[in-house]
Amino acid sequence: MTLTANWSYPTAVRFGAGRISEIAEACAAAGIRKPLLVTDRGLAAMDITTRTLDLLEAAGLGRAMFAEVDPNPTDRNAEEGVRVYREGGHDGVVAFGGGSGLDLGKVIAFMAGQTRPLMDFEDIGDWWTRADAEAIAPIVAVPTTAGTGSEVGRASVITKSDTAEKKIIFHPRMLPRVVICDPELTVGMPPFITAGTGLDAFAHCVEAFSSPHYHPMSQGMALEGMRLVKDYLPRAYADGSDIEARAQMMAAAAMGATAFQKGLGAIHALSHPIGAIYHTHHGTTNAVCMPAVLQFNRPEIEGVIERAARYLGIDGGFDGFAAFVDALNASMGIPKSLSEMGIENLDMDRVVKGALADPSTGGNPVKMTAENTRALLEKLL
Repeated sequence: MTLTANWSYPTAVRFGAGRISEIAEACAAAGIRKPLLVTDRGLAAMDITTRTLDLLEAAGLGRAMFAEVDPNPTDRNAEEGVRVYREGGHDGVVAFGGGSGLDLGKVIAFMAGQTRPLMDFEDIGDWWTRADAEAIAPIVAVPTTAGTGSEVGRASVITKSDTAEKKIIFHPRMLPRVVICDPELTVGMPPFITAGTGLDAFAHCVEAFSSPHYHPMSQGMALEGMRLVKDYLPRAYADGSDIEARAQMMAAAAMGATAFQKGLGAIHALSHPIGAIYHTHHGTTNAVCMPAVLQFNRPEIEGVIERAARYLGIDGGFDGFAAFVDALNASMGIPKSLSEMGIENLDMDRVVKGALADPSTGGNPVKMTAENTRALLEKLL
């Protein structure tokens, strides 16, 4: 099956195997002549990164890279990246990698021309209007995992170093101008990263579909995104070289991130503070939280999930869907609890406070309170 396409919404997406070869064209289309490639430490020395830098250099675009990016990128990472960007005289960013590299690359491009501190642009009310929109540098995004969907998002999740809180930084112009979705770049992902990132995409779709907010286009994307994960994540996990499965998972990731404009919920509200405090993998944390959150939200979403189960070909309505989630997690070695993830002596008060402060709570079907959030966390232990 050939999976190659171009589309725009308004980001221009170049989708298909081998399309990293178009990186110089993508930079030209975005108006970038001297890019800074931003990625994480783990990817910095890998062949896919070296090949991308070779392509940029051969096109006369230089060979500049910033890779001091933590797994949960921080404001300190952003500050150092902005310094490197400015000193290098760059005019745009190639955000390259999984969620950490993509999120930090977008923030560097956003902050390079700003005079106010980063946290002044947290996703609260209209704080994004504080930014000088004309000073935001163009971004080309190149995902190397299939999960976060940050390549098609207008925000980044950044950990505030002094408080270990995850904050969402938002501006419409943080949306990359061009995206290259090349599934060949994901072939080298180890199985546990394939699982965690793929289940992150699934969580985006499930929460968007369950959100009580109105957004019919997001609803459709969330439903089809769930189907793609159901059909293709097990294949990608079992055989990392299955290029069709890898491509379909890249599509699911982009769909999930587009869909969650409708809202997220308790899965993310919990995983954000847990990840910031205990440095857990975001997608895997989402997967651990998902079964308990489904049950937590059942009084409000049972009918919605029954419709999803019918579309996905899952028998048994809500219970069948919940059983499918449990089986999918188990088939890929996802821990059944936070303690199995290695979290001992969870700071309950701190995580509850962080969850209730997280913007994701606004999309949860059941209103989250200190009391019911604590009870939910206790089930996750």
